[in-house]
Amino acid sequence: MWNRIYALFVARNLEFIRDRSALAWSVLLPILIIFVFAFAFTDENPEKFKVGVIPGDTSEGAAAAFKQTRFINFIDFDEVETNLFKVERHQVDMLFDPNTSRYWINQTSPNGYIVEKLLVAAYADSPESLQQILVEGDEIRYIDWVIPGVIAMNIMWGALFGIGYVIVRYRKFGVLKRLRATPVTAMEFLSAQILSRLWLLVAVNTVIFICMDYFVGFRMLGSYFNLFLVFTLGCINLICCGLVVAARISTEEVANGVLNLLSWPMMFLSGVWFSLEGAHPWMQKFALILPLTHVTEAAREIMIDGAGIVQISDHLLVLGVSAVILLIVGARIFQWE
Repeated sequence: MWNRIYALFVARNLEFIRDRSALAWSVLLPILIIFVFAFAFTDENPEKFKVGVIPGDTSEGAAAAFKQTRFINFIDFDEVETNLFKVERHQVDMLFDPNTSRYWINQTSPNGYIVEKLLVAAYADSPESLQQILVEGDEIRYIDWVIPGVIAMNIMWGALFGIGYVIVRYRKFGVLKRLRATPVTAMEFLSAQILSRLWLLVAVNTVIFICMDYFVGFRMLGSYFNLFLVFTLGCINLICCGLVVAARISTEEVANGVLNLLSWPMMFLSGVWFSLEGAHPWMQKFALILPLTHVTEAAREIMIDGAGIVQISDHLLVLGVSAVILLIVGARIFQWE
């Protein structure tokens, strides 16, 4: 059995390595995205801002005028202390307490700078005086916050299309039909595909991680082993998603549509580029179903907060259990032709 798996593993690796355009694109795309977004979000002023507000009397006065400012999403928070980390992590641009006229901002946040100017303007003619408080601890740059999501997104694209699209192509051109005539079982074939894509994704994204750390110098407080574990488990989970998609589909056009239907919502709803803080509650709950959400959140907790295995155990449990379920489903419904 292991000889057959190894032979399929080697054959798939050689096929990928010989496709130089696909290999180069999988490495260059995330690097280009990181540099473009790092530059764009340094100088550009977004249209919409997020401000956390502590409950208080905002029916009149300067506080009421500020809350009427357009393009600001005001989010109600119960207390200050438990929500300061959201200012540190750019999840909200400012935290404002109208009861004490105090506000908290992150100095490295361009959004926070603009919202502060709007707040000061609203209080210009008010007898009340504002008190600025900078967030405690290390201020986190947007690039530190976004890089875990970019690497997770690159894993998603490589896993879904590298498995789903390839298996459908094998089925279309009769490769699977020929393999069916051999002693290879469906589980052996799928295991070889998982192992092949897994080591390629891990190797490519390890190189990307090292290069980005060298050129950008992002934040990394946690264990590299824990981060490696999260990304590896995320690879397996997303590869299994691709297997389920490719289990029965016989045309590349349908596979491309289904894979895009899975990947695009994950890219925008998993918190890769922006926080879902303030979004509709059902959207936040839906995001928890997506495996990319757990990969991104776990990686951020490790890199930004220095979280250990215990702190990210919920993410690991979801990724592990769902990967096993997806693999079993994919093997059960798999068709050679």
